[in-house]
Parts: sequence; structure tokens; C-alpha cells
Amino acid sequence: MPRESFSRKPHKTERTCVNDLTLMTSDEPTPAMQNPEKDPRNWTTGEEPMTGPQRSYLRTLCREAGEEFDPTLTKAAASKKIEELQAKTGRGK
Repeated sequence: MPRESFSRKPHKTERTCVNDLTLMTSDEPTPAMQNPEKDPRNWTTGEEPMTGPQRSYLRTLCREAGEEFDPTLTKAAASKKIEELQAKTGRGK
């Protein structure tokens, strides 16, 4: 047998509303806004192996710059090398 579907109407005391969201922000910049980029030497995970995206981009930059790719770089060292090679190749910034 087919099921009947009933649409439920709100009870008189119930309200339907759209969620309005108002964000209140301070006029004072937070420390993260003042200096959004942290020096890689100060990263808490800087000594971990580079990430997959870093590895991929660094390989590309090394190839374009004619430099050898070092797969043993840490996250922090890879970040510095990426900045160096971006400047050398004109990529990125």
C-alpha cells in the first residue's frame, strides 16, 4: 500500500526563522592579523618531514631552477627553499 505523506505545519507557538549570523569583530588587530606569517624556525612542527604538497611544489621549482631536489628537507627547510626558488624562478609572490 502506498504511504501517505503529511507535511507538518508549525504549531501556533512555534516560530520558523532564518538563522541570521552577525559577527562582531574588534577594531584592534589580533596578533595573528598583525603578523600572519610565522618564521619557519619558530614552527612547532618545523622539524617534521616536509608535507606532500611541499614536496610536489619543491620538485617543480627545483626542476625549473635547474637545482637538485633534496627529499630529506624538514617542513621549515622546505618552506625556506620554496621561497628561495620562487624568487629565483619568478614564481609565487
